[in-house]
Amino acid sequence: HDFRTPLASIIGATSTLLDEASHNLDPARRRELLRSTLDESQRLHRLVGNLLDLTRLTSGPIELKREWVAIDEVIGAVLNRLRDATAKREIRLQIPGDLPLVRCDEVMIEQVAFNLIENALKHTPRESPIRIAVKAWPAVMEVSVADSGPGLPPGEEQRVFDKFHRGQREAAQSGFGLGLTICKTIVEAHGGQIAARNLAEGGAEFRFSLPLEPEPKPA
Repeated sequence: HDFRTPLASIIGATSTLLDEASHNLDPARRRELLRSTLDESQRLHRLVGNLLDLTRLTSGPIELKREWVAIDEVIGAVLNRLRDATAKREIRLQIPGDLPLVRCDEVMIEQVAFNLIENALKHTPRESPIRIAVKAWPAVMEVSVADSGPGLPPGEEQRVFDKFHRGQREAAQSGFGLGLTICKTIVEAHGGQIAARNLAEGGAEFRFSLPLEPEPKPA
């Protein structure tokens, strides 16, 4: 289903554009078909990317390229990548200015943050805010992404991280749910934890933690 739906849309749009009768298409309709083709192609690209990432992450021990990373810069990089999707969304940041560095694989942790924030944007109303918070405890750093959407089906708060899990309220573009499975694999490879819960005031929150290590003293 996840592959057939975008492929059907791409085939339908391109067939219409190539048809002889398409010469009579008005510019607005032609642009709509081209936009649909681009959107569905990008969707397929994400699906294939998630499948390749999961295959790579589960085919053997994960090799982490650990370095000292500023988590606020990671989140900033993610929001920059998602600037088109966040242009008309309210993003509420709760990130202290005195956070310690965390020793992790920056590329992989950026992917975790990207998947969680993109999910929140994709599965919640456009007018609802997204809240991103970071807290540092003595032994762990915690990052949370919360929304004001419909929340998770009761009893599925942890099953959403299972490979190929499809929730009762899955969106049309579920992408197999592989994004969350990838998040779980990466976070646990770092010795951290990830969880999801429904908020009392409505919406869902995804939260992951990474262990903190003493920062090296300057030589």
